[in-house]
Amino acid sequence: MADGDGLGEVATTAASSPVPTPGLSPPLGWRERLRAGLAGTGASLWFVAGLGLLYALRVPLRLCENLAAVTVFLNSLTPKFYVALTGTSSLISGLIFVFEWWYFHKHGTSFIEQVSVNHLRPLMGGTESISEPGSPSRNRESETSRHNLSECKVWRNPLNLFRGAEYRRYTWVTGKEPLTYYDMNLSAQDHQTFFTCDTDFLRPSDTVMQKAWRERNPPARIKAAYQALELNNDCATAYVLLAEEEATTIVDAERLFKQALKAGETIYRRSQQCQHQSPQHEAQLRRDTNVLVYIKRRLAMCARKLGRIREAVKIMRDLMKEFPPLTMLNIHENLLESLLELQAYADVQAVLAKYDDISLPKSAAICYTAALLKTRTVSDKFSPETASRRGLSTAEINAVEAIHRAVEFNPHVPKYLLEMKSLILPPEHILKRGDSEAIAYAFFHLQHWKRIEGALNLLQCTWEGTFRMIPYPLEKGHLFYPYPSCTETADRELLPTFHHVSVYPKKELPFFIHFTAGLCSSTAMIALLTHQFPEIMGVFAKAVKKLKLREIK
Repeated sequence: MADGDGLGEVATTAASSPVPTPGLSPPLGWRERLRAGLAGTGASLWFVAGLGLLYALRVPLRLCENLAAVTVFLNSLTPKFYVALTGTSSLISGLIFVFEWWYFHKHGTSFIEQVSVNHLRPLMGGTESISEPGSPSRNRESETSRHNLSECKVWRNPLNLFRGAEYRRYTWVTGKEPLTYYDMNLSAQDHQTFFTCDTDFLRPSDTVMQKAWRERNPPARIKAAYQALELNNDCATAYVLLAEEEATTIVDAERLFKQALKAGETIYRRSQQCQHQSPQHEAQLRRDTNVLVYIKRRLAMCARKLGRIREAVKIMRDLMKEFPPLTMLNIHENLLESLLELQAYADVQAVLAKYDDISLPKSAAICYTAALLKTRTVSDKFSPETASRRGLSTAEINAVEAIHRAVEFNPHVPKYLLEMKSLILPPEHILKRGDSEAIAYAFFHLQHWKRIEGALNLLQCTWEGTFRMIPYPLEKGHLFYPYPSCTETADRELLPTFHHVSVYPKKELPFFIHFTAGLCSSTAMIALLTHQFPEIMGVFAKAVKKLKLREIK
């Protein structure tokens, strides 16, 4: 069955546009085609002109005499020169090979190919093929680009950790930074969107906090939060910043969030009373609503981390009932994880029935939780040997199909669930269907898979079968749209450098890596043979030279 929000395979109808009649193309298109043809032949014209110039100047430049002198010089060279020449060539090609290999593993593309396409090709007159604005190929390209743009949208991680109490403690222990600058910059933009509005200048404390959210230096942000509290002891956003960044334990963060909740509820009630007075008051109410929802959600996450799971579930359910329009915050994913910890699988199924819908966006949490519930019914008795003899039952087929669906949506998750790759702290933002989402899901849900007997065994036996159904995942999917090709680049921005980013599908080594490897090996072999057998290699070189001269004559 297809899935919605740009992730399911749905039938699309392109808007019909007038197609130009053959032979009646507008003058501009004719000029563009002529210009493209002239540019394509530019390199050939320059080559022919160069040959003609050399032929005309052959007598003044004494080309024949110089060629004879070069021939005499080459005949006088000793085998030691050829050993040095081939050895130097081998060294240079080896250095190029190492650099190409490093660049490919760091950026996922060949440096030589990138320079050739982006810089050398325009200089040589290369151009892209031109298609008419109303042609089907142009329509398909625009549709694909729009789809890729929506696929590569970065989302706020609904289970993101606390900076002070979790991320910073990790830095203290390991000396590594778990968050990238790009990720923290996205968070700063989120904070400015959620916690500021155009009427902040009316309250001095809000003006200070507006500057605080823009600060890059954490101590400066914390100092600004204390300044805001000096101006107004009921500044909810100041308590939020201190709870997120200054608190070093979850207990301290919860205490500060409770103070923020008390102040936020007071401000929210005032905004409700004034919301109809002007558009500015409506904007202020939206901001205060965002602040209140954020505080309650983080309090629920504090309760979950401190073991008060039922309290966390109650807060999340109340939030979803009180503020149903705020579904983009994905509070249901927090609720799913807490219900799985309670092993309330019937409640988990009820949440999935509401949010695993064709019209709603999918996520790894949705797809893999649905697979986990179906796996739970058969995993304790599943055996690969027994299944190969008698075949799969209906329940086992449903479980395997659910696993294939989840793996197609995000193929990176099984490696973390099966502990084939080491986990790191999840980032504050994730890319759906990417490695960052897989890390965020496995970090919190691995324990739930381990708790169900045989679930990981069934996953291990079946997850790779997904790839047989989608041999070309970048071109065509099975239940979802083709896998986006932009995930690797975005994940490298979101994930720290010490993490080896998972890439799907695996890329073949570029041509120039094979070429430089072959060049390095062949020149090194020629240098070794010339050093060990100088006479034989000398005879061989002279024979090759005579053969070339015959071909030239």
